Amino acid sequence: MSDVKDRTVLITGASRGIGAAAAREFAAAGANVVLMARSGGEIGKIAEEIGGLAVTGDVADYGDMQTAVAAAGDRFGPVDILINNAGVIEPIASILTADADGWGSAIDINLKGVFNGMRAVLPGMVERGQGTVITISSGAAHNPLEGWSHYCSSKAGAAMLTRCADLECRDNGIRIMGLSPGTVATQMQREIKASGVNKVSELNWEDHIPPEWPAKCLMWMCGPAGDGLCGQEVSLRDEGIRRKVGLI
Repeated sequence: MSDVKDRTVLITGASRGIGAAAAREFAAAGANVVLMARSGGEIGKIAEEIGGLAVTGDVADYGDMQTAVAAAGDRFGPVDILINNAGVIEPIASILTADADGWGSAIDINLKGVFNGMRAVLPGMVERGQGTVITISSGAAHNPLEGWSHYCSSKAGAAMLTRCADLECRDNGIRIMGLSPGTVATQMQREIKASGVNKVSELNWEDHIPPEWPAKCLMWMCGPAGDGLCGQEVSLRDEGIRRKVGLI
């Protein structure tokens, strides 16, 4: 717990699912948590519960991302840890029928949003010579899935962006890595189920891990284990990783 105590942690997409679980996990460990999401009401409730700060904003808007980083600094101090969690799966559709604006919006959130987060925090981290950035990845970054061209492409881009950022910033003391959690019991899985498209929609609810699992893995990655994970993508499907995190 001492690894994040009194550290400032900014979590995007923190209104539900992995983001909300991570906010509670880090707060319980003594971190100063800043929650960012478009749904201000939800993050406001969680922030009140955990003693954190809620900042309403869209990661696809760089100005909103800058505002969140500045608000974190004003309230708690510079961002020490960024969790790039915000992401969307809709609109699920074939490339042949996909809405172009909806496809582009998913890219803006899932890929551009990750860049915006990195761009907003990394200069300060480099100046201070320390910091951790973890981006939520997916098996979809490496495997094509029907109806998910927007999601697979954006996650693949974010995975490469993580490697690029590590290449450029590791020598400055910054730890940058990804976490691929597998399928998690969140609202996104409900949307996937409702689509009826591809094999992921056929999974039973019991097949998904609880959001608390990736939250605990994020905490583990922010500790000493993270020193050896720079530029890598940790898979929570890996039984060895689950054991190290203490999940089994």
